[in-house]
This record gives sequence, structure tokens and C-alpha cells, in this order.
Amino acid sequence: MKTIYLTLACALAGFFANAQVLPSFQLGVKAGANFSKFDPENTFSSTNRTGFYGGLWARVGAGGLHFQPEIYISGKKTNLVSDATGEVNEVRFTSLDVPLLIGTKFGAAGVGVRINTGPAFSLILDENQSFGQAAGNVFKANFKDQAIAWQFGAGLDIKKLSFDARYELGLSKINKAGYPDTKLNLFTIGVGYRIL
Repeated sequence: MKTIYLTLACALAGFFANAQVLPSFQLGVKAGANFSKFDPENTFSSTNRTGFYGGLWARVGAGGLHFQPEIYISGKKTNLVSDATGEVNEVRFTSLDVPLLIGTKFGAAGVGVRINTGPAFSLILDENQSFGQAAGNVFKANFKDQAIAWQFGAGLDIKKLSFDARYELGLSKINKAGYPDTKLNLFTIGVGYRIL
């Protein structure tokens, strides 16, 4: 009887290990909502507003770890309130965001829980930088004068569907003309679909 239990335990352990050890590549689409808030410097306060994002993700992994680069368009909104006058100014802009995440996944049989973290680069799209120019900068790894943040998140995979929640901590100031010289923090939720 002990032999049967031992064999069964080894088989289950091997099954769960296989789900994490074998090299894999996945590709998918993703969309969701973001909640933006500036981290101001004493001259104004900021309130959350809801924006959107959508794009592509890839996941390459083996040995229980994965690398997950993403690229998506993100519309960000927030309200700035002057501490002196109480005047409210709505700030909105669109950016090309590129998170480069490292993570791990627990689970098997098509269901798993993920945790991940890593840097995110935000390239603001406006009259001075088109989508094509920003995409070119991404592929050339040219992130000079762009906003840099750090993401922390968790996700749930169920077959081909994925659900994510993340917090993005702004590390550098947004210095584009017309935008406040301050850091931007985000909370995002999203749904993805694996196509490969």
C-alpha cells in the first residue's frame, strides 16, 4: 500500500514539476483599465481617474521562471487640484507602455497563479512623437527622456484566459511639455487571451 501511495505522490509531483520546468513560449492579447494618479510635490494634489490600455504580451519560460515582455497603448487620465486656488485641471495623455517582467507561476492542468515584477517604460505619444516613432524607439531600446516605472503584480490563468492586477510605481518624472514635472503611479486590472 505504501508503494502505491509513493508512486502516486511521485507521479503527481512530476506532473506539477513538468508544468514549470519545460521550456515554453506563449503570445496573447490583453486589455483593461488603469487608474492614474500623480505623485505631486506640494503645489497640487491629484485624484484617480479611469483610463484604458490594450496590446500584446509574450511569455518565455523554463525552470519555474518566465520573462514576460508586453507592449500596449495606454490612455491615462487624472485630475490635478491646485492647493492654492482649488482649481481642478483634467490631465489626459496617451502613451506606448513597455513592461519587461520576470515572474513565476504555480499550478497545473491549465490553471495557475502568477506573480511578476519588473521595469516599465512609458513613451508619451503626442504631436512631437507619433506611434511609429515611439515603436521605433522601443525596438532600438531608446528610452531616453521617457518615464520609467516599476510594476508589481499577480495574475490568474484559466486555460487561454488570464486575469491580471498590478501596481505601477513611478520612478522618473514626466517631463514632456504640457505635462506636470512629477511622477505618475498606476493601478491596472486586465484580461488577456492566449493566441499561441
